[in-house]
Amino acid sequence: MTTQKAVVPVYSFIPRFHEIDGQGVMFNMWYLSYVDEAIDVFFKDRGLPYTQWHGLGFDVHVVHVDLDFAAGVRRHERTEVLVSTSRIGGKSFTLDFGFRRDGETVCTGGIVYATVSTLGHGTIALPAPLVKALGEENPLRAGRQHV
Repeated sequence: MTTQKAVVPVYSFIPRFHEIDGQGVMFNMWYLSYVDEAIDVFFKDRGLPYTQWHGLGFDVHVVHVDLDFAAGVRRHERTEVLVSTSRIGGKSFTLDFGFRRDGETVCTGGIVYATVSTLGHGTIALPAPLVKALGEENPLRAGRQHV
């Protein structure tokens, strides 16, 4: 695993026909679908693919999501998704994300995850392998308020 100080795109895509709404932009629900794909790559690239989590006794639940739109992604536009760790807590962490096309950030947001035991014991402290994979806190959005 390498610690990255600069936030770089972790996933790119071109919206599919069925993801475009009547206004000619990608419908809002698809943003979170692409964020899920990007976060999967984020952890895989950091040496902790999701497929290993259950064997280590943990998983995560989404407890909060926010999205801020500056512009829409249109059909045929190659779009990059950037992901960064913005907060590491005791039992939860926050990942910031951004959608960028042609160098312009068109959407930003964040997801708060609570870490849970796969044995049904509720929330647990962040396991050491997860903390290591999260790396340094490096928020994408300046002045972000954490929940």
